[in-house]
This record gives sequence, structure tokens and C-alpha cells, in this order.
Amino acid sequence: MRTPRFVAVSNRLPVKLTRDEDGTIRPLAEVGGLVSALAPVLSNRGGQWVGWPGVEHTADLDHVLEEASRAAGYVLRPVYLARADAELYYNGFSNGIIWPLFHDLPSRCNFTPEAWDAYQRANQSFATVVADSCAESEHIWVHDYHLMRVGRELREMGVTAPLGFFLHIPFPPLDMFLRLPWRAEVLLALLAYDLVGFQTLRDRRNFLYCVRHLLPGCATRGQGRVVTVDYEGREVRVGSFPIGIDYTDFRERAGSVAVRSAAEQLREQLGDRTLILGVDRLDYSKGIPEKLEAFRSALLRYPELQGKTTLVQIAVPSRLDVPEYQELRVRIERLVGEINGQFTRGGWAPIQYLFRRVDRAELLAHYVAADVALITPLKDGMNLVAKEYCACSSDRPGVLILSEFAGAASQLHRWALTVNPHDVKEVAEAIYLGCTMTSSEKRTRMRHMRRSLKAHDIYRWVDDFLSAAAGKSLQDFPFQEEYMPPLEDRTDRGDRPATS
Repeated sequence: MRTPRFVAVSNRLPVKLTRDEDGTIRPLAEVGGLVSALAPVLSNRGGQWVGWPGVEHTADLDHVLEEASRAAGYVLRPVYLARADAELYYNGFSNGIIWPLFHDLPSRCNFTPEAWDAYQRANQSFATVVADSCAESEHIWVHDYHLMRVGRELREMGVTAPLGFFLHIPFPPLDMFLRLPWRAEVLLALLAYDLVGFQTLRDRRNFLYCVRHLLPGCATRGQGRVVTVDYEGREVRVGSFPIGIDYTDFRERAGSVAVRSAAEQLREQLGDRTLILGVDRLDYSKGIPEKLEAFRSALLRYPELQGKTTLVQIAVPSRLDVPEYQELRVRIERLVGEINGQFTRGGWAPIQYLFRRVDRAELLAHYVAADVALITPLKDGMNLVAKEYCACSSDRPGVLILSEFAGAASQLHRWALTVNPHDVKEVAEAIYLGCTMTSSEKRTRMRHMRRSLKAHDIYRWVDDFLSAAAGKSLQDFPFQEEYMPPLEDRTDRGDRPATS
């Protein structure tokens, strides 16, 4: 049995487990940039993906994951959590404290000690599975805010393998981070890694500022995108690695006959109107109500847009069991009703609101059909929707209106119309400008954005991170043609609920 060269660790496994009416569990492959980028690395170089399967352990689950591992070409290593811990770790701490705090919304935080305790136990469970099966790997890469303590737990277990961590959401400034009761513990946990990566230079700057002010004796040195933090005899590299998309895949899929046909149907349904597109997960950080108010303001300030412009807002359901999200949904639907009631006339309604999940083909069709993309989160680590829209814009070059608080703005601000999502007037003016911009200017702006996205795609992101972590390019790691030892030959720790 060979040791897995690369190990990815994330809150969820890259498969979604669904249970049929007869009780049969079926794995469905998840889609997304992270899975698309890391799956070939793990499969071709030898690897494992450690994550929570989202369900409790059952006798048939081991066989399901075994088969899913063979189909993927790399090992899916489950971490089982007690139901109470899973709830407090995920909803209580990760999404009830870290998510709102790191998105500058401290009033939405519920700083309960029990949630922190569950977060520590869950991270220890993840670390136990990693330590039992991956301790001698050439690189272990932990992802996102759910698992910030995994590195520290691994070090305490004696794991010496290189550890990398990437935060997909923003890192807050010092005055915001100070509100976290466990601020020192979180910083020390992150400094247990060998490389800590952030989406933007602003996030990296915020982290380094917190480290300098909250951890006496800490020093930073170096210049450029990656610097070094010295603390208690350890050297930790800290860098900015903006995540990209699979640019070529999006371009090719958007150019397919099926997608173009669907896009034409959307255009025919709207008639000769400007299509403004919003695509957001249902979350208070995405600024959907603020976006709707800005669109209402644009219709009032620029009456010539009435009857000639339609906003298609796709809201993807999320965490509907949480009261705050239920209230947000009601607020959005009420706003859509008010605005449509205020302006609808003669077969034209200003807003088409879709509250449901859309498959990849339907989403691409909307990207291709849209004249303007209105992407205005209150704060976002990156926002890949903005990048996906640009990649799909071809024959009908569109306009990207982008929040200056989205990570993507650091890359696209020169050519997008960047706005403050809290400034209703500014967003309304950008909507008008986007709807009236000349075709020549649209093409110029979009050409520059596509060129940048192609040069800094998801594979460049993976290579840059691993190069900074391992000191050499991903191409320096040769392929391993037949890496897939059976699950039962590795360890029995992952076959039962991990204990803290």
C-alpha cells in the first residue's frame, strides 16, 4: 500500500449522498471549481479526500463510498460526527459565528461556548481520520472556515507532513475579529499550518495585522504575494491565491448547441428587452434585498428603462431550516411583489424571480442570454458567478456590475462596473450605464476580463498554491497510474464514528 501523495480535507466529501424511497444510498458527484481542480490531482498523483458524508454511519455506507472511490479514482475517506456535534459545529459555530463575523455582520453572531466546544471536537475528529491514514503524505491541504483547527490537532498528534490551509471566505479586519471570544485560539490554530492562503491581498493583510497585534513576539518578513510569519520557532508562509474557474470548460459548454438554443429561447420569451441577471445563493451576505431596491431606484430615476429592461433573479435555496433564512426569503419575495406591482404594465413585469436550484445547462443558458450581470454581494470571498458569466459571454458581450466587496473585484475592477452595494443610487446609475453602454465598449471590457480569467484559471490556482506549499510545481510530481488500495486495507478508524 502506497501513502497518498495529496490529501484534500473539506467539510463535505465531493459526493452528495441521497437515499431512495427504498432506503438505498446513492452517491452523486458534486460539481464546482474545487472538485474539478483537485479531483485530477488526487486521481493521477495518488490521493484521498477526507470529509463529512452528511449522514450518519450505516452498514451499507461503507460499500457505497468504496464504489464511489473507485469511480472517482481516489479514496473518499469519511468522517462521522455525532448528530449533536454536527449541528453545533456546522450551524452553531461555523455558520452561526464565523460566517457572519467574517462577513462583517457581528450582530448575527451567537457566541455560545457550547458551539466552540463542538467545533473543537469536530475538528479533532477530522484530524484523527487524517492522522490515521495520511500522516506521511507529501501534502495535506485543508479547506475553509469549518476546519481551521485541524492543523493544530494534527500537530498535537505528531503529524509532521506538510500542511496547507486555504480560506475561501474573507478574513475580517482587526476591529471585527476582536469580537470573537476565541480569537487567540483561532490564530494559533492557523499558525500550525505551513502555508495559509487567502483569496485577496486585503484578506492576507487583515490576518497579518491580527497576528501582529494579538500574538506578542510574532514577526513577519518578506515581500510579494507570499510572506513569512515567525512565531515561537516556527516559520509559516502566508499568501494570497485568488481562486479561478475552469475557464476553458465554461467557454466550451457555453458554446454548445444545446446551451445556445436554450439561451435563444430565453431571449425570445423576453422580447426586445435588456436582460439583467442576478444569481445568488439565499444568504444575507449576498445583498439580494439591496439589489432589488437599487433596481427599483433605477426604474424610478431612469423611466426609459421601464418596459425595456427585465431583471431575472435566481435565488438558490440554502439553509431553509434556519429562521433567519426563512425570514430573508419572505423579505425578498415581498420586495419582488412590491416592485412588480409598482411597475408592471402591458405584458411586462420588471422582475422574474426564480427560487430554486438550476442545473448547469440552465445556468449557462442564462449567462449566455444576459446583457448585464448584477453581482452585488455585501461581502464575498471571491464570487465565482462573476467569473463564470464573463467566461460565457461571447457573441453578445455583456456588462459586469460587481460589488467592490467581492474578492473578484481585485482582479476585474478595471473593466467591470464596480459599485458599493449599500449605495442604492450608485448601483442604480451602474444599471443604467450597463443597459446603455455601446457594443464597442462592452467588447473591450469583456475581452480584457476574459483574458485575465483564462490566464488565472482554477488549475493555475492549484499549481500556485502547491508550488508555494511544496516549493515545486505540480508538474514535478509524476503520475501514479494505479493508485487505489481498497478502503478496508487502510485502517478501520474511518469505518466507525470518530471519537474526540
